[in-house]
Amino acid sequence: MEFISGIVSSISGYMYSYILIVLLIAAGLYFSFRTKFVQIRLFKESIKVITERKKDKDSISSFQALMVSTASRVGTGNIVGVTGAILLGGPGAVFWMWLIAVLGGASAFIESTLAQIYKKRGADGSYGGPAYYIKQALKAPALGGIFAVVLIMTYMGGFNALASFNLTDFVKTYVPSDNATIYIGAVVAVLSAIVIFGGGKRISKATQVIVPIMAIAYIAMALLMIFLNIGAFPSVIASIFTEAFSFTSVAGGVFGAAIMNGIKRGLYSNEAGIGSAPNAAASADVSHPVKQGLVQMLSVFIDTLLICSSTAFMVLCAGLDPSSYVDAAGNAMSGLYIQDSLGVHFGEFGGYFITAALALFAYTTVVGNYFYAEMNISYIYKNALNNKIFMFCYRLLAVLIVFIGAQFNAGLAWDTADVLMGCMALINVPVCIILGNTAFRALKDYTTKKKAGEPLEFKAADIGVTGTDYWQ
Repeated sequence: MEFISGIVSSISGYMYSYILIVLLIAAGLYFSFRTKFVQIRLFKESIKVITERKKDKDSISSFQALMVSTASRVGTGNIVGVTGAILLGGPGAVFWMWLIAVLGGASAFIESTLAQIYKKRGADGSYGGPAYYIKQALKAPALGGIFAVVLIMTYMGGFNALASFNLTDFVKTYVPSDNATIYIGAVVAVLSAIVIFGGGKRISKATQVIVPIMAIAYIAMALLMIFLNIGAFPSVIASIFTEAFSFTSVAGGVFGAAIMNGIKRGLYSNEAGIGSAPNAAASADVSHPVKQGLVQMLSVFIDTLLICSSTAFMVLCAGLDPSSYVDAAGNAMSGLYIQDSLGVHFGEFGGYFITAALALFAYTTVVGNYFYAEMNISYIYKNALNNKIFMFCYRLLAVLIVFIGAQFNAGLAWDTADVLMGCMALINVPVCIILGNTAFRALKDYTTKKKAGEPLEFKAADIGVTGTDYWQ
């Protein structure tokens, strides 16, 4: 296990130190300039779109699709990932998470707009994602198949195992048993099975209730923490910006650690550009593809600028010494760090609150991740959703992975998820760059019609796209 962990860790370090940093920032800048910074320019419009009602009562609304994607984004990475990035990269890592979120908003817009344009008709509504626009627009079904396989491995495998591990690592301190990980893993697996075996519609209904409640409660706790430490808050903000560009620390590796950990955890948290959210975006019932692109763009901001920032402010305002929470092997004791941070003002309640928050975040992550995996199994096996025996075994495997993930160690769990996620980005980001003009034309069609006061109805032929299942 140590040998495997070493190999996976080396691959992860190379990917995020050299390849993905350049690719993600370059793509984010390219999409931002080509769309005239749509993530800022049409931010108000994105909020307006999520309030629109769906036409078909049996379809998935724009808001429900937002909650599914946010359920996957808002997970254990928002708590454990952020605190880990701060412990290993300093407060400056928060700045790089913010930067990735702002640039990632444009990437999220492009990939989700493309997913809407090339979505497919299904028995229970529409479905799609990168695998489908790769096949239809690039005429590369084999590459689409590779992406689908990697996504399934990432979300049903790596991410769900990681969410289960993080939850178990938090909760086991409250279970007085040597077999705590087995018991907790079994409970989480059973609770996940209840929603997973219900399929996509049950997942969307569950997340639209749980996600807003947990997000609001978490942000409220962060605001209370800031209020109680209002005197120290300006220095916290200052440390985030000054340490993000602490060039004097380059020799010691602090500057590089801030960038790498900020981008790595930022990407894991907001998932912009890696090709996950488009699977939820394609299922939404909207009158124009750009509408869902705007909605998914908003999800990135909810995740990083609100939830991740809340975690960062909680731990940084507490004023604890971060070096005390890095063990001799260089591993971040993230859970203990945030528990102790809340304990400064709230005592034992702080530990209970963060454990409850992580439990909800982990649970919604598991069911949201499975939704993405189920969308892509249909690409590999067209009749999958209609084959009850196959789907039973597939869902049972997903539940089993949740149980097994609870038994992982921290290093292997994080590095496996990072490598798989990086592979998705290496496929999806170049594809989005190639197909970007289609999304740019769709955005121009939307803004032109809106400015002219015309109905925001989309026709694929208006932007030179043919052969789609929808938009004819």
